Amino acid sequence: MQHPRVRYIHTPVSMSDDELVALLGGENSVDLVTVAEAVHWFDLPKFYSLVKRVLRKPGGVIAVWGYNASVTSPTLDGVVKRFYETAKPFRDRKTQYLWEGYRTLPFPFQSVGLGSEGEPLPLEIPKEMSFEGILRMLRSSSAVTAAKGQGVDLLSKEVIEELETAWGGADLVRTVTCKAFMLAGKV
Repeated sequence: MQHPRVRYIHTPVSMSDDELVALLGGENSVDLVTVAEAVHWFDLPKFYSLVKRVLRKPGGVIAVWGYNASVTSPTLDGVVKRFYETAKPFRDRKTQYLWEGYRTLPFPFQSVGLGSEGEPLPLEIPKEMSFEGILRMLRSSSAVTAAKGQGVDLLSKEVIEELETAWGGADLVRTVTCKAFMLAGKV
């Protein structure tokens, strides 16, 4: 039984497009390209051009997904919503696609029934999380990093205390449902 080759490219690479295509197996050689929570950061025309080169024809698929909200409880959700509103001035303009749920993300691929350009497939992804897990999720926001670089602490002691109270205590594990969206297509 032959196993498919799997290649993960997850760090910035300094090479020509032709070198990257060769590294991935060559033209028309890849069955699936996936991008989770990051496509909005890419140089989309260049990325899509490379994807079209490497995807197997027919049958190769590109799938991109992200999330921009979560639901836990009305109390916590209100606190998190205020946090995101406070973070808004520090958002990078590239994250606009994410905050719009990829509805405005250019996606020049033929739909395979899992969302299409302008109409991403809505997904709900439940996950058991600790309070520390939700803090890690919030700290991972590029807006938090940008604010910190400007001397603003979006996750101050007071904000963390408010989040912990709304969470129900630091030791509680809760179900957090991420509101996600997906686009999947083929050449």
